[in-house]
Amino acid sequence: MTSDDLTLLAELADAAGAAILPHFRTGMAIDNKRPDGAFDPVTIADRAAEQAMRAVIARRCPGDAILGEEFGQTAGAPGSQRQWILDPIDGTRGFICGLPTWGVLAGLMQGGKPRLGMMHQPYVGESFVGDGKTSLHLRAGQSQSLHTSSCKHLAEARLATTSPFLFPDNAIARYRAVEARCRMARYGTDCYAYALLAAGSIDLVIENGLKAYDIMPLIPIIEGAGGIVTTWAGTSAAQGGAIVAAATPELHREAVAILST
Repeated sequence: MTSDDLTLLAELADAAGAAILPHFRTGMAIDNKRPDGAFDPVTIADRAAEQAMRAVIARRCPGDAILGEEFGQTAGAPGSQRQWILDPIDGTRGFICGLPTWGVLAGLMQGGKPRLGMMHQPYVGESFVGDGKTSLHLRAGQSQSLHTSSCKHLAEARLATTSPFLFPDNAIARYRAVEARCRMARYGTDCYAYALLAAGSIDLVIENGLKAYDIMPLIPIIEGAGGIVTTWAGTSAAQGGAIVAAATPELHREAVAILST
């Protein structure tokens, strides 16, 4: 990553954090984005953080397109190959429960491929950033390289997913078959699971029904740390869907062999 990359990501992190933290653990109002009665929460913090990051991008990269969870698509300059993907609070359910397992996601697609990504947790005060070649953990002015674990087999794997209740009926059996073969499983992790996979603390993450803004910013971080992330079918994860991220190619192959059946 270049120094300009890191400076820009830091500006996005600072802007989002300043917009979010005044609302964290305050009992703010919660709106539901779903008209069909299902619960898809959004808060003033989600909207304010995305607006803050959009303002940074408009100032620093005025020709870039933007896709954000809360405010949708903004076109870039004619011929632009750059698009920012923003999820101001990934893990809003955890956020409204006061848990620090949510994060700010910002990623850059260039020429249709993930180029740069950030997961920032302003309450904890740490960021995970990557460009697909290298990844870093940033906290308190210190920088440390990220590397996935050497885990190669499900029997040794630490598995994470946000919730098994989020898997549809045609997918839950395959997820459970993988979970049953793993050493342990943890729930409720949202985007933090992918960051901790890059850091070597988690070996495998499996989720379903993700949007581009849920996963694209995390891809350069995972790949830069030596991991692999695809759909369950082994294709690009950049547009979301059923996602599996693994610390090693061997572990990924074992998981995909079950998930793709």
